[in-house]
Amino acid sequence: MNFPERFSNLPAYAFPRLRALLDHHTPGGDVVHMTIGEPKHKFPQWVTDVIVENAVGFNQYPPNDGSDELRGEISAWIQRRYGVAMDKDTQVMALNGTREGLYNAAMALCPEQKNGQKPAVLIPNPFYQVYMVASLSVAAEPVFVPATQATGHLPDYAGLPEEVLNRTTVAYICSPANPQGVVADRAYWTQLIQLAERYDFKIFADECYSEIYRDAAPLGALTVAQELGADPERVVLFNSLSKRSNLPGLRSGMIASGPQNMARIKQLRAYSGAPLPLPLQTAAARVWSDEAHVVQNRVQYVEKYEIADQVFSGFQGYQTPEAGFFLWLPVDDGEVAALKLWQQTGVRVLPGAYLAQGEGAQNPGKGFIRVALVAPKEQTQVALTQLRDCLY
Repeated sequence: MNFPERFSNLPAYAFPRLRALLDHHTPGGDVVHMTIGEPKHKFPQWVTDVIVENAVGFNQYPPNDGSDELRGEISAWIQRRYGVAMDKDTQVMALNGTREGLYNAAMALCPEQKNGQKPAVLIPNPFYQVYMVASLSVAAEPVFVPATQATGHLPDYAGLPEEVLNRTTVAYICSPANPQGVVADRAYWTQLIQLAERYDFKIFADECYSEIYRDAAPLGALTVAQELGADPERVVLFNSLSKRSNLPGLRSGMIASGPQNMARIKQLRAYSGAPLPLPLQTAAARVWSDEAHVVQNRVQYVEKYEIADQVFSGFQGYQTPEAGFFLWLPVDDGEVAALKLWQQTGVRVLPGAYLAQGEGAQNPGKGFIRVALVAPKEQTQVALTQLRDCLY
């Protein structure tokens, strides 16, 4: 029996790899999950009420691109958050979670060739794994660009050779960054957008952690693109309610861009999309319109930032996150550290190498572990203290 070769060399996904590393060992204490970025704070109680009140909608096929109400609320949120007007009918679409959109946008927008050559897709390294699979699915070359301390934990796309930039079609960028927690500032966005204008590629701005931060809201790619007068098709924005509103199971994501990009994305989705059920779309519209619960959520994460800063105060190499909810902690070897921590304490973290590409020392995640600050505050305090005492 024949199978396609394009995915034959994929490494095991991060979490099956983690289970293979840890699960045949006995945990050394009460298990604390700090691996997956799955928010555990409470979501607004009224979300359930809205779903129940609109349950009759389960008897209908849902609108493929999102209901008029949902697209309207997403468009209004973009205006409030980024100061950019996006037409709800031609520039905004609802997603069944952003991972779907991050994948399908490449399918819809990445050409088969550029300048007569195989297209290149730029990916920060470490990275969210769907970026790589999307690149392979469109027969592009995934170009992994280190996002390390030397580059401010953001990829230096401007430093790539002209040969690569001339055939680049898409550049993925995550800000606030997963896993490092750094934020692209105005200078970074300006350089990237100007680079994309010069070499004619699209920026896929994954901003799913944008609403979890300390003081100032992270600057968005759409804001800077508008200030620069860039082509409206240059930036494709992705965001969701998963982190913002503690609703990963609602699967309410969004994508916004210029009308030409969106027309192509909608055309593909008409054939292959999996739209959100209508009662969930109704609830999502209400959630996008409400900011009070987002402020309350952010306060809880700021408290956990402060706990982490206290626990790791004075430790060389510790870098407090600017935003998001991950710690990117330096260790000698991420796998060795994760296994030791599991066996001695029961705290479960993710080896950084599982989020990056490269063998041995060439893997920029090898000397790190990713720690998700998603547990309750008291449990976070205990787990981080155990982690510190075990590994440092």
